[in-house]
Amino acid sequence: MTDPRTIPAKSRKTAHDESLTTPRDNSSKLLSFIMDTPPDNGSVTEVADGVFWLRFPLPMSGLNHINLWAIKDGDGWVVVDTGVGNRDSKDIWAKHFSGLMGGRPVNRVIVTHLHPDHSGLAGWITRKFQAPLLMTRGEYFLCRLMAADTGQAAPREGLRFYRKAGYTEQQLELYKMRFGGFGKAITPMPHSYDRIEDGDVIKIGGRDWRVIVGAGHSPEHACLWCEELSIVLSGDQILPNISSNVSVWPTEPEANPLGDWIDSCVKLRGILPEDTLCCPAHGIPFRGVHRRLSKLIDHHEKALSRLYDYCRTPMLSTEVYPVLFRRAINDGNRIMAVGESIAHLNCLKERGMITRRLNDAGQFTYKSVPPHKIPGYKAPSE
Repeated sequence: MTDPRTIPAKSRKTAHDESLTTPRDNSSKLLSFIMDTPPDNGSVTEVADGVFWLRFPLPMSGLNHINLWAIKDGDGWVVVDTGVGNRDSKDIWAKHFSGLMGGRPVNRVIVTHLHPDHSGLAGWITRKFQAPLLMTRGEYFLCRLMAADTGQAAPREGLRFYRKAGYTEQQLELYKMRFGGFGKAITPMPHSYDRIEDGDVIKIGGRDWRVIVGAGHSPEHACLWCEELSIVLSGDQILPNISSNVSVWPTEPEANPLGDWIDSCVKLRGILPEDTLCCPAHGIPFRGVHRRLSKLIDHHEKALSRLYDYCRTPMLSTEVYPVLFRRAINDGNRIMAVGESIAHLNCLKERGMITRRLNDAGQFTYKSVPPHKIPGYKAPSE
């Protein structure tokens, strides 16, 4: 999961959606995109019968847009993801309500996961149309929990987490100053929701849409797959050009989100046909989903291998940046960098490939286990 509570508004988008561990890679050359260049923000593109791609701007660095979806549903519409909770997004929605949707109601709002660019206007749209909100349980309640932290002081657990990670006192002060801003990026969530789970089938416009839940980027990210149309609305679970941020946060310091992420990529590769039209939250819809998922898995496995080699001498999580990140780490992306570093370190620790100890300064250090002591290790044959 991610913690946008601590990210400055101008960089919050990059922090919770785009991994620092990879630049925009060249795997997109192996994919088949539905167009060469993206449409303008505010535009509407029909990608399948009754399924419309709505491109919205984002007021954040890194990525400048999000893809939202409107699906015809009898005498109304189903909206999938809602955009960030600001006036510009509301104005674009107002145009779509009267234009594309012809004044017909939104019957349901489905949110793939909790991040503000996806959930930001869920409360506003559901109240406007008296429509139910559909989310997985983990995403809905974590969103409500994080919104409740808005304006609160940074918790002791968070300070302890980042101190053990290797933060300086100056960096801890910056964490305290930035904590508690999540709710400012979303409109208030409704106080009830309809739970969706992995394997559920949602009927939209007379067609079946199957819920496929992944994890790692967020706790219970819902993708929506319509086999009849051969299309999947993948949210941030499958992106064509970047890898989503996968981090450990103070709320669950022993988590292994990278293991969850890799498992989810394997799961999706086993369910979705290769020629499925993948409609991501960022970038242009494409075909070649197996190739993309394999690339995402391979990317993180290579990063884990580099990290294992690097930690032959004990390292703090803040000292492993050189083998994981190609960008400079600064105050704008440090919290994401340390979260991703710990995600990789926790994954190696769970695999029995690395040990963790507290040093005399009360900071965690990580050291690689000799190969012959790794569970399941097989010595190379002579």
